[in-house]
Formats: sequence, C-alpha cells, structure tokens
Amino acid sequence: MQNRKTLSFFSVVSFLFYSVCLAANAASFDPALQRELTIISSPHAYDLNPHTATYADESQVLTGLYEGLFSYNPYSLEPELALVESFKVSRNKKNWTFTLRKNAHFSNGEVITAEHVKKSWLALLEPGLQAPFASLLDCIAGVADYRNGKAKKPDAIGIEVKDERTLVVKLVNPTEHLSRILCHHAFAVVHPDKNVYSGAFVLESFSPETIVLKKNPVYWDSGSVALPYVRFILSDNSQSNTFDFNVGNVQWVDGAIESGKVLLRNSIMLSSQFGTEYLFFKCGKKPYSDERVRNALLYAIPNDEIRKNSFIKANSLVLPLSGYPEVLGAPELDLDEAASLLKTAGYGKGRKLTINICFSNDDTSKRRAELLAKAWQPLGIEVNASFLEVDQYLASVEKGDADFYSYSWIGDFADPLAFLELFRGSSSLNVTGWKNQKYDAILSEASAMSNNEQRFAKLAEAEQLLLDSGVIYPICHTVSFNVIDNEVIGGWYDNALNIHPLKYIKFIQPALPANIVMAN
Repeated sequence: MQNRKTLSFFSVVSFLFYSVCLAANAASFDPALQRELTIISSPHAYDLNPHTATYADESQVLTGLYEGLFSYNPYSLEPELALVESFKVSRNKKNWTFTLRKNAHFSNGEVITAEHVKKSWLALLEPGLQAPFASLLDCIAGVADYRNGKAKKPDAIGIEVKDERTLVVKLVNPTEHLSRILCHHAFAVVHPDKNVYSGAFVLESFSPETIVLKKNPVYWDSGSVALPYVRFILSDNSQSNTFDFNVGNVQWVDGAIESGKVLLRNSIMLSSQFGTEYLFFKCGKKPYSDERVRNALLYAIPNDEIRKNSFIKANSLVLPLSGYPEVLGAPELDLDEAASLLKTAGYGKGRKLTINICFSNDDTSKRRAELLAKAWQPLGIEVNASFLEVDQYLASVEKGDADFYSYSWIGDFADPLAFLELFRGSSSLNVTGWKNQKYDAILSEASAMSNNEQRFAKLAEAEQLLLDSGVIYPICHTVSFNVIDNEVIGGWYDNALNIHPLKYIKFIQPALPANIVMAN
C-alpha cells in the first residue's frame, strides 16, 4: 500500500484514476450470470444504524446500504471518491472543499445535497447519542465542544454548506488522513427516514435469522452494481453451514464452519488482519489509576503462556505497517520488578490488592483468567473473575465496574490512528478511562504533519507512551477467516480490514479445469 505524503493536485488525479479503473472493472460483468449472493454470518442483535453500529459484520451490511463522501477501495483500502466527484484542500491544509455528484440520489429518488451531509454528521455528533466513532471528527473545528456538551448549539462547527453541491470543512489542524476516516460507515449520508438509503442497496427484509438487501436502482453508480440481491443468513450451526457451502447454496461464509470438511480447499482465506486483541485496565479509579500498580501486574504475566496458541503473537498495539517504527511492547516477566513497583506504590505484606477481572464466557478466556490468577498469586493479589456471554460482555465493557478486561479491536481505516484514537482522553472510543495530556498532545502534533514518515514516527512515540504507562497488554494480532467460492465470485479481495464492499462483488464464469480441452 502506498503512503500518500501530500494531498495535492496529483492526489486528486490519483483518486480519479483509481475510481475510473474500478468503475470500468465493476461494469465488466455478465448480466446473465448475476443472481442473489448468499452469505452466512454470525448471529447477534444486529444494529443497522450506521451512527451506532460497532460490529465488523454489521459494517459489511452497512457498506451496501449507506455511502459517504469516500468509500474503501476493495483491494488496497485506499479512499475512493464516492458521493463526491471531486475535492480540494487549501494551501494551509485546514480547509477541505467537497463537490457532490450531480447524480447522487437517495433510494427514494431525492437528490443528496451538501445539507444532507451536514445534517448526517450533526446527528452523529449529537451529545445525547454518545456515538462510538463521533470523536474521529474532533479534527473539525468546534466538534469536540459540541459533542461533549460544552457548546449547546452546532453553530460554531466548521461544516459549511456553500450551495447544494458544495460542502466546506474547516479543521483545527491539518488532517491528512481525513479521507481515510470518511470511508467509515459512521460518516455515511443518512436520510431522516430510516427506510431510505444512500448506498448501492436497500433493505428488503430484516429478521434475527436473515437480512436481505436489494439493488438500489437510483444509486449514482447502479450500472456498475452487479448483484440484484444479497442475502445474509445469520447462523452459528457450523455443520449445516458447511453443508450449504459445499453444495453451492451459499457462496461466502464469514461465520461458523467446519473448515476441515470444506470441499473447495482454495476457498479458505485465513489472513492477518489490521486488528489486535489485548488486555486492559480501567484506569479511572484507584488503585489502577496508578501507573506503578498497573505495570507491576503486567510484569508478573508470563508472556509465552498468555499468548499460547495465538496465530500472530503481538508485542504492540498497532500491527506493524510499512514505515511505522518498531515500539517496545509489553514488559517481559519479572516478578522482582513487579514486587518492587508494588512496594513503591504502597502495597505489600501489610496492604493487599484485589482485582476484579471480567472476560467473555469462552474456554480461552477462562483459561486466561486462571493463568492471571496464578501469575498474580505470588504478589499476594486476590483475583475475582466474572464471565459474560459475548453480547452482554461487549455492552458491559464501557460502563462495567471491573478493573481488567479483554478486548479485540479491528482498525476502521488503514492508519495507526485507528488504534491510538481509542486512548485519547476525550475520545468517544476510550473505554479505559486513561487520560494523559502528553499522549493527546502527541496525537495532535502528528495530525498536523503532512510528511507521512514523520507522522508515523510521532504516532509511534504516542504508542510507546501508552505501552510504558501499563494501560494495555497486547496478546495477538487478529486474523480474518472467510470461506469464499472464488471460482464463481469476483470482485472480492482479501484485505487487512476484512471489509468487502458489496457494490464490487459479482458472479463470474468458472474457469475450466486445466486438464479439460475444448473441442472445435
């Protein structure tokens, strides 16, 4: 993946070039082959509100229903022009001007205007909503004060409608990665009527078992959209899922399946993902607001054992990217250092510690909890462990009163900030309660840098500070697992975010086996 160092005339030309190439590629499908695409995904209570949805599989559905100013390139994940036909950045790089497409329409035929974009973003920023990704727009002037309730009216927010097709965004500091952020579904354009959509598909039906999308005929790029319908079957029955894939009832499984029984072996896609699983402290109250206490417990964790059976063991939060400096990760096992830190913090023989940990209710998490209790026992630390079902667990992390949790995070755009934003003091994604002014200042300084090498170095400095502060303990980088019948499906590309925009997917003619010769 190329690192864009400047957003200039040449950047805009690149956007246009890639967009034209993708459009040409997408349009090259055989209409006679197109039919309903059937996907099996994991069941849970799906949230199809783009402002509040957080699950990765919800994102997959939302890529079809909604679109924003930019969208993901399905192969490189670089930003693609979506609802905008062009944009320009001012000389000081603090003003972005977007020009919307003339033919951009909602599914009800209504023209999508700059006012719709502004209202969509203001709805996301509404203080009472507490939308998880809202703080990613803090780079825009006035946003942080408004969404935090400091400013009662949105008048001072730097989002200006110049005319029906022109939107101007005024930034606090230069923010080179803004186009990457705006690829995310949270910043898509939404209509006041929840049954009206801005994307390539509309919602045909929605139940706990099935989600069906239908092609949107008035979508601006409908001529390039191959699939008439997309059906998501929500099932965790690995046996029946495997059968349905093997007999051709299903073309793509990103949920439970018996991989050893899949007949098309080259359909199994197991790939490194731009994601990390890590343990973390809630830092808002004593004693775990004390960096010394946090680090003491981390020094007592046996590195190899806690990461046992991990596909890609992690020693950092950010998955290493090209040009991103290496950081010193979680501390090596050192019980003497752990005991010394506890003593310095005022704990020891006469003053014992208790820690409440909360994990999801699965075998791996239970084994992990047992390992931590055993590791911390020599320090005289009492461990109280609780376990919740996955849906309950994820909902409890933000407001739960335990001291120690486990989390898996997949980056929402291909940039280190997709992880580091989680720990900024005022971030809507910060569930740790950790606040560090120096860390926040480093992120702000990095955002103002146009040189990508310098920016990455500054972001690595922020990550090092986070790791040294003992807030998190990286376990492993996540992997994506998909089973996709690539003999009949085209336009689907393996990528680090495991996001596959539905508008590019199409049915293709299967290639003949190599040993078959056609007769004249």
